Amino acid sequence: MKKTLAWAVTVGIAATCTLGAALPAAAADDTTSAAVTSAASSGSAFDTSRLSPEAKALADKILAALPAGWQQRRDAAAAKYGIHDTQWADLRDSAINPGDYQCGSTAMRDYSRKMLEGADPGLLFALSFFGVLDMPTYDALFFGSESKSNTFGVNGEYTNELTHEGKNLKKFWDIYSDDIQLMPMHGGALFSSPERLAPVVGLMYGLEGQDAQNVAQLFILLVNADPVLQGGNNPIFTFNAFAFSEKGDPQPAGISDRIVMGDGILEALKAVGLGDTAPRAILAHEFGHHVQYEDNLFANTTLTGPEATRRTELMADAFGTYFLTHSRGEALNAKRVLGSEKSFYEVGDCGFKSPGHHGTPNQRFAASSWGASVADDAANQGHILPSLKLDELFEAKLPDIVKPDTTN
Repeated sequence: MKKTLAWAVTVGIAATCTLGAALPAAAADDTTSAAVTSAASSGSAFDTSRLSPEAKALADKILAALPAGWQQRRDAAAAKYGIHDTQWADLRDSAINPGDYQCGSTAMRDYSRKMLEGADPGLLFALSFFGVLDMPTYDALFFGSESKSNTFGVNGEYTNELTHEGKNLKKFWDIYSDDIQLMPMHGGALFSSPERLAPVVGLMYGLEGQDAQNVAQLFILLVNADPVLQGGNNPIFTFNAFAFSEKGDPQPAGISDRIVMGDGILEALKAVGLGDTAPRAILAHEFGHHVQYEDNLFANTTLTGPEATRRTELMADAFGTYFLTHSRGEALNAKRVLGSEKSFYEVGDCGFKSPGHHGTPNQRFAASSWGASVADDAANQGHILPSLKLDELFEAKLPDIVKPDTTN
């Protein structure tokens, strides 16, 4: 996890590094797929003859319009802002190539694999190669803003719930939080407006003015070339939620502290029967990262690599559940909350050696259970522990939480 970005869930397909096989299962046995995958991960050119005539024409125009060094610029931006520092990387990649990951079948994993069912594999590769599936994330991160007119969910169905919780989180935690903005991420709106997409194109590739808008229009046409992608409304574009802060960044870009909730993840939670408490759990988890930012808890450890990331993610799980079950937080029934959280944690995290490892499902459930127990077992139910005190208790409990095959 980058120091500036903490991801909750993302299925945005990386164009480099962690992409792995970029083609869906239908094309996995193609004899040239290894070479194509290599091209994507190295940032080199790819053979547009693999595309449909319509997509090929668009891709060729885009390649001709992009400036020299655009791949390096794209990769540098992704690295700086943690665009590919995903929590459920295996889930993301399994949406493209289900054969690559064997972490067990769950409702969420099965849903992720169906999002692109019937999509043109060549077109998906082109989108991943250019980084188009990251564009809604850049849009929300750099150009989104908090507004009373914002809606959450494809049809705005989570607007009241998440807006209300966002206000409660600020009242609950003892950190400075007035500057934390809560905002949505929509895919269809972005890929229907060249004017809105042009700044993202400029940021990612270094184009300006009319040149950026022209390329934005080409990307919009590329997204609309396959009906499965729903003009950018397919959940794959916004299966994402994250917390962001530039606190401690020596070269800040002037982005406000924020939490972004993508339509795709909210749609997925509803599709697998978790549309009740799970969205609130994700938002509470992300706010937990802002507690860590303000209290400097990311740096307050001797752990490194995967163990360091696991610590902060498990802490955010615990902090989030403490808020959800506390009588002065959301005051939700602990069994109800934990049942929902266990379900979406069961997606699994196989990256035990990855810097982005978030903990096993059992460890994450154990951290959440502990957070609920701290709230439920308190002698004074109306007292909210100072965040630093809660951290102190968590640090003492962490060895138990991460012990092998923990279930408590």
